[in-house]
Amino acid sequence: MEDIITIQDQYPDFNLEDKVAEKEEAYMNLAGLSNNVIKFNGLNYADWSEQIQFQLGVLDLDMAIMMDEIPAAIIETSTNDEKSLYEAWHRSNRLSLNLMCMSMVENVKPSMPRTENAKEFMKMIKEYSQSDITDKSIVGTLMSELTTKKFDWSQPIHEHVTGMANIAARLKSMGMEVNESFLV
Repeated sequence: MEDIITIQDQYPDFNLEDKVAEKEEAYMNLAGLSNNVIKFNGLNYADWSEQIQFQLGVLDLDMAIMMDEIPAAIIETSTNDEKSLYEAWHRSNRLSLNLMCMSMVENVKPSMPRTENAKEFMKMIKEYSQSDITDKSIVGTLMSELTTKKFDWSQPIHEHVTGMANIAARLKSMGMEVNESFLV
């Protein structure tokens, strides 16, 4: 009868509790970092992308968005280096996608493209942020905000008027002229 070789036998320094704790800490860091990243709203791709790339780089999880090709899947004849590369890329890809999705405003998430590749996802989001669909969606959101926003004395009137003027300016930059009498 063959002897059963355990992970402890093969890797005496391996400690499962430490690995579980490391993963839990990584997820906690990821969740905390997603709160520090600008939320993608359809208009701020450049700033959002820059922060996502920085955060992934700091966490050493940017492999999936930096590599041009996906590593080959693990097969029986794969070397240890190939296995390590694939596992590292897979982890980077999964956590990158999670961070990107966690750092989006809720009303944008349903219209985001579906893919299992973080690099593709970044490209698709860039295209989405430059599309006519985004413009129409944002115009609708801004018009809704402009028509429902009321002054409630919780802020100085100057801030309220400035906020309304800023919304009107954003709409104007998107080809929608807002009559000044509408702002009062």
